[in-house]
Amino acid sequence: MTGRRRFRSTFLPTRTRPGKGTALTAGALALCASFATGCGAVPGATGGSGDGPIKVMTWAPQGTDATNKPGMPAMARAYARWINSRGGIDGRHLEVLTCNDHNDSVGAAKCARRAAAEGVVAVVGSYSQFGDSFLAPLEGAGIPYIGGYGVTNDEFTGTMSYPVNGGQSALLAGLGKALAGTCGNVALVRPDSIAGDVQPLVLDSGLKAGGHASAGDQLAAEDATEYGGQAAQALRYATKDVRRRGCVVPALGDRTTTFMDSFRRAREDFPEVRTATVLGSVDQTVINATGGASGPYEGAYITGWYPPASDVRWDPMKKVISQEAFGDNSIDPADAGVQTTWIAYTVLKAALEKLGGREVSADTVRHALDDLRVSTGGLTPTLHWPYEGKLAGIGLPRLVNADVTLQVVRDGKLVAAREDVGGGETTDMTRTLQSADVQ
Repeated sequence: MTGRRRFRSTFLPTRTRPGKGTALTAGALALCASFATGCGAVPGATGGSGDGPIKVMTWAPQGTDATNKPGMPAMARAYARWINSRGGIDGRHLEVLTCNDHNDSVGAAKCARRAAAEGVVAVVGSYSQFGDSFLAPLEGAGIPYIGGYGVTNDEFTGTMSYPVNGGQSALLAGLGKALAGTCGNVALVRPDSIAGDVQPLVLDSGLKAGGHASAGDQLAAEDATEYGGQAAQALRYATKDVRRRGCVVPALGDRTTTFMDSFRRAREDFPEVRTATVLGSVDQTVINATGGASGPYEGAYITGWYPPASDVRWDPMKKVISQEAFGDNSIDPADAGVQTTWIAYTVLKAALEKLGGREVSADTVRHALDDLRVSTGGLTPTLHWPYEGKLAGIGLPRLVNADVTLQVVRDGKLVAAREDVGGGETTDMTRTLQSADVQ
């Protein structure tokens, strides 16, 4: 990506970590060893055709030095247990395979090849930063990818990708628009990675929509253990304009908390600034762990794709978690990854029900999705995937849901900031993103 705007920064180059194999089920031991990647399954027969279980896969990184999403495969397993306890879908049980991509491109490709080898009918509710590695094997096998986390633009270009949210692009555009009227200089601290390269472009689209100048682009190593230098540099940039209170926007995934530890110490030597970020980098658990109302996130704006976790529309998901995953601390109903997995499996269920007992295969599921309009109980707009959506002009033809919710930390609680988004509950960022140069 060209045209990076940087103010002085120091960072480490992105490193590719080798995959690590962990077999989690005896029945899949040989395959796990062969593909050298973590895997597991809700027990059942293999295959997606005939009268046997319908086999799908969910993957996410776990146990790595960067972003980890263990709640996503855990939510998938809980969903399968819930569906199967109710007789399955059209009388057929749902079998969920899981895979750990280890946060590297080799691991992501191995998960995709394993999905093809296992004959899954879809990959559902998953997270990986390496769309360029996993989408090609899936497309070669004709396997639809339903409800990825949206961390890379690849998920919004492939014809076999069926995203349920607007990814990081919508979140950052929404955040930029919210900050435009309240911030002086805005400093973005983001990973020095392919996925991170898009962040300043979309944040700036929101800032510019609100009549604000571009953000300062501060790069950082994704797996650093401290960010003292980056925090000080971001603060210097954000406080240059003494007339307006500056804003610092860390968007480092799981490492955002590490950055804020450094930021808390560094900010004592600078004028007051506001912080803001996106869900996936911060949630209520993180806010609690960092001091709640007395912590660094108090007053921070945080954009998300969905209503706050306290919204009653999440009650069906919470009931499933309570019934099928009680005591599993990896499943946090406030986690955006868990929420995305729930919505993705809602879409899968609708597609399978549309087939009405006919043959279930990757091809038939894909064709059902192409004609599908699915309600998610108000958690998103009605979802459907035309061949080219409204954002095809900027290279994101599969981005069909650009809705963003703006939340704020008040008294240590993450709550809806409805008055900050013009009195509505959500803001559609489609028109703002149409002006972003993300190609």
